[in-house]
Amino acid sequence: MKEILSVENMRNSDAATIAGGIPGRELMYRAGKGIFDSVQWKAPVAIVAGSGNNAGDGYVIAKLLHDTGIECEIILLKEKFSDDGRYYYDICADAEIKTMLWNDSLDLSGYNTIADCIFGTGFRGEVSGTAKEVIAKINESKAYVVSVDINSGLNGDSGMAESCVISDLTVSIGSFQPGHFLNMAKDVMKEKLNIDIGIEPAGKAYQLIEKEDIYGLFQPRKNYSNKGTYGYTALIGGSERYSGAIRLAAMAEAAMRSGAGVVKTAAPKSLGSIIMSSILESTYFPLSENEGQVSFSESEIAELISNVKTAAFGMGIGTKDGAEEILKYLLKHYRGRLIVDADGLTLLSRIDKETVNKRECELVLTPHIKEFSRLTGKDINEILEAPVETAMSYARDKRLVLLLKGPSTIVTDGDRMLIVDAGCAGMATAGSGDVLSGILAAVCAYSEDMLMAVAAAAYINGSAGEKAQKDKGSISMTAGDTVANIPAVIKDMELSQE
Repeated sequence: MKEILSVENMRNSDAATIAGGIPGRELMYRAGKGIFDSVQWKAPVAIVAGSGNNAGDGYVIAKLLHDTGIECEIILLKEKFSDDGRYYYDICADAEIKTMLWNDSLDLSGYNTIADCIFGTGFRGEVSGTAKEVIAKINESKAYVVSVDINSGLNGDSGMAESCVISDLTVSIGSFQPGHFLNMAKDVMKEKLNIDIGIEPAGKAYQLIEKEDIYGLFQPRKNYSNKGTYGYTALIGGSERYSGAIRLAAMAEAAMRSGAGVVKTAAPKSLGSIIMSSILESTYFPLSENEGQVSFSESEIAELISNVKTAAFGMGIGTKDGAEEILKYLLKHYRGRLIVDADGLTLLSRIDKETVNKRECELVLTPHIKEFSRLTGKDINEILEAPVETAMSYARDKRLVLLLKGPSTIVTDGDRMLIVDAGCAGMATAGSGDVLSGILAAVCAYSEDMLMAVAAAAYINGSAGEKAQKDKGSISMTAGDTVANIPAVIKDMELSQE
C-alpha cells in the first residue's frame, strides 16, 4: 500500500522532519532534484512560479536544467518568495537564468515544457486574478505540463477546483494527498507519480490499495473444498419496473465470477420467467409480491438468509412498504454481512436510528454522493469539500463499513481509510453499482477482513471496468462489459502469485 496523507498531516510531517534535523532547504532541493530526474524535459522550458515553497522547488529544477544545458526561463507571478525559495531563486539569478515577471502580453505557446509551480497542496479556495489568468494560459498551451506537488488550484484534500492546471504529469512530493485521486483529479492529471524525499508521516496515514495488497483474498482454490467453503450469498432486489438491476448483479454473473460458492437470486415471483433463463449457475428464490413490488413474508426471508454469509439488498427493489419491512427484518435478525445499495439506501434513511444501531449484522453501505447526502443530511457540496473526513466520521458513528462511490472509491470503517483508484469514466452507466454489489456479496463471503474485502471488490470492479473501456471505449461500454472482464482481472491476480 502507498501512504496518503491529508494536507494537514503532510504539513505536520514536513515540520517534524525539519525539527528532526533535516533543513527545509535540503528538503526543497530533494524535491526539485526528484522532479527533475522524473521528467524527460524538452526545451525550451518555462518554470511558472508562485510565491511559496512550491515555487522554490521550481527554482531548483531551473538550476538543474540550466546546469544540464536545457534552455529554461523562470516566469514569476509576483516578486515574492519564501525564505528557502529566495535562497534558490538567488542561485538562479547568479547563474543568469532568464527571469521575467508575468504580464498580459506573455505567450506560453513557444514552450515545449511547462513546470507548474504556482500553488502547492495547501491551496484552498478559488483561484482569482493573475493566477487564474496564468492557469488558463497554461491550459491553452500545447506544451507538456508538469505540475509540481499538485495541479495548481486543485484542493489537496478534496480533489475539487473551480479552476486548476490540467497536467500531463503530476509529481507529488513526500506522499500523495487525497486530492490526487478524488473527484476531479482523474480529469485534470493524465499521469501521476510520487517521489520520496525522506519525510516520515507525523500522523496516521490513509492508504492507497494496489493489486498486491489484495492477493491474499484471491488464492488459487484447493481441490479439497466445496461450494460451501466459499460462501452462500443472497442478492435481494428487483421489481416489475426495475428488474434489470438485479439481473446485472446476479444474472450477468458478477457474483459467481467473483468467486461466490452459491448465489441465491431473490426477486418478486412475477420476474421468475425473466430471471431463471439467465441464471443457470445461480438459484432463483421467488418472493411474495404486490403489484410487481416485493411484499414482506417473514417465513420467506428467514428461509432465504438461513445459511448465507452475505446478503446484498436493494438493487431495483423499489421503496414500497414491503421492501422496507424486509430491510428492517434483516437488520433485526440477520447475523451475516449485509450490503445495502441503491433503493436500500433510500429505505435505510427512513428507518429509525434505534433499529439500525441495534442491528445484528455487519453492515456495508455503498452510496454515491447524492445517496450519501441523503444518509448524512449534509449538502452535496459540503461533502465534496471534505469527503474523507465526512466518510470516516459517518462510518465511525454508525459502526459500519462505508464505500463511497466516485471516480476513485473511498472505503472506511471510521478507523482505517482506504482509497481505491481503479475505475474509469465508462463506468458512469446504468447498472455499474449493481455489478459492484454482486462482487461485494461474493468477496465478503470468503474473506475475514471485511474492510479489505470491500476494498478488494471495489478494485476488481474498477479494474474490470478499465479493461472494458479499453475494448469498448468510454461512450459505448455497458455494465455488462465490466462483468465480462471480471474473470480476467481475478485470473491475473492468481497468475501473478505463481
